[in-house]
Amino acid sequence: MSDPTREPTPTDAPVLTPAPETPRHARDVIFGSQQGRIQERLNDLDPDLGRYIQEFAYDTVYDRPGLDLKSKELIACALLVSLGSPPELRTHIRGAMNAGATEAEVRGALMMCVPYLGFPRTVAAFEVLRQHLNR
Repeated sequence: MSDPTREPTPTDAPVLTPAPETPRHARDVIFGSQQGRIQERLNDLDPDLGRYIQEFAYDTVYDRPGLDLKSKELIACALLVSLGSPPELRTHIRGAMNAGATEAEVRGALMMCVPYLGFPRTVAAFEVLRQHLNR
């Protein structure tokens, strides 16, 4: 029972917990300040294509739990090396670093491509990394 004549003490104060932060989409981290430009480029190619990429690839697949974003981006880099897609690789090297990957981790992911994909694609990938680092 509470005593109505008692002065409130600091322990009587309500505990305020901060509001949960609105989760950011993976694309916000990956693309950073380039997000608008990238989405505009995709929409210019085809508005449906741009929407499908945003809604499915990023807002569905990339936002799934199970792997942290840095790991997802390092995997994406290796997959893009396998596809021989330098423009997209450039975006995802930047995205991996935006998600917390170090240069050494990106280099490690690219180096894993040598035994599976060969030297030509891996050398091309390291050139994309070099260009990114020297910008």
